[in-house]
Amino acid sequence: MKITKQKKIKSSEDGLLVKNILSKQMGFSRREISRFHVSGSIYLNDEKCRLTQEVHTNDVVTIRTEEPQLESKPIILYEDTDIVVVNKPAGMMVHRSWLDPHETQFVMQTLRDQIGQHVFPVHRLDRPTSGVLLFALNSEIANILCQQFEQRCVEKSYLAVVRGYLEGEGIIDYPLKIQLDKIADKLSQEDKPPQDAITKYEGIRTAEMPYPVGRYQTTRYSLVKLIPYTGRKHQLRRHMKHIFHPILGDTQYGDLHQNRALTTHTGCQRLFLHAYELIFIHPITKVEIKLTAGLDEQWLKLMNKLGWENV
Repeated sequence: MKITKQKKIKSSEDGLLVKNILSKQMGFSRREISRFHVSGSIYLNDEKCRLTQEVHTNDVVTIRTEEPQLESKPIILYEDTDIVVVNKPAGMMVHRSWLDPHETQFVMQTLRDQIGQHVFPVHRLDRPTSGVLLFALNSEIANILCQQFEQRCVEKSYLAVVRGYLEGEGIIDYPLKIQLDKIADKLSQEDKPPQDAITKYEGIRTAEMPYPVGRYQTTRYSLVKLIPYTGRKHQLRRHMKHIFHPILGDTQYGDLHQNRALTTHTGCQRLFLHAYELIFIHPITKVEIKLTAGLDEQWLKLMNKLGWENV
């Protein structure tokens, strides 16, 4: 374990809750605090604590996290004079953002250093999501590729591990309300109507594990393929929550008890959502390109524990 950040409580802070210290005094975002809470990384006077515990003068609040289990750099899947495609590690942001000031690793900067030139993002993956990520090598190519995404000419497929048995195929047609960031979108209109959002799912495998979660004596999981037909913010994660099959490891939309049980019994701790395939038309040659991204160690470890090695 390493100490990420530590704070000694002042007399003026006596009686505040740990969660208030983390957010207001230590500057962590709600998402970061949730991640620390799920992973058991919050300590008060060298003992694990709850977010709702009170602190007192001279107490010490500490965040202790494991060394990052990220690939040190994105893995390049394809590169030519116009585009570069990588397998983004889970936990790495695509680019710098003042919304997450504590982050130090970014795909754009790391990739720029790898290939020796600037890259231009044309789509995004959430920080905890791994998988295929496409960049242009100049602004003109970026504009062409962005149009492909806007016109829904790009095919994206994801793998996810979800709670419960989800078998067969289906379409989730459930509009999603626009999620505004309190800082970045503070001037945006808040009462916009929900946007159309459509996701196809295909059940691949199921597994039942002999440990209890909540009132159930065993725990069931499913491996599913997810294909978004629209590109709303956190669409896949919100849609899976909507049909009561949240994605494992999702600290924002998932099942906290399931997430903890998964970590306790398997040692796996990440959002189990992976962008494994991307199909698009090359902006210059006009040839269809199909790229797939391999699974990381956490994924392979979980697949092995659930008996899905041969999927």
